[in-house]
Amino acid sequence: MTAEVGRTVTHRRYVPYSHAHYAGNLVDGAYSLAAFGDVATEMCILTDGDEGLFASYSDVQFLAPVRAGDVIEISAMLVRVGTRSREMAFEVRVVGRGAPDRGESAADVLDPPVVATTARGVVVVPPAG
Repeated sequence: MTAEVGRTVTHRRYVPYSHAHYAGNLVDGAYSLAAFGDVATEMCILTDGDEGLFASYSDVQFLAPVRAGDVIEISAMLVRVGTRSREMAFEVRVVGRGAPDRGESAADVLDPPVVATTARGVVVVPPAG
């Protein structure tokens, strides 16, 4: 496959309680950034046959909390393709959330999902050839 603007990679994962870092079972912002790294790596593998290297983040926005017990969806979309660089737009959406007020294991699907974190990032890949 080739790197084309608009190509998107999406992951989903459950946020385990072992990642709670603050009161209210809040997860630190670094959790979202690590997830962005994972989808960027898959994007580079699919488009360039290499894991690539993350060069920079810009415009990181923490818009809503991510909590232990959440189910999140993480996406990366290619917005610019250079000779060796790839710029991506990232988004973390909370698609499910625990509802402990209804019971220890109760949870809800969030419709619409809550956009929790957004960012832009640049990765570099080896030269073609």
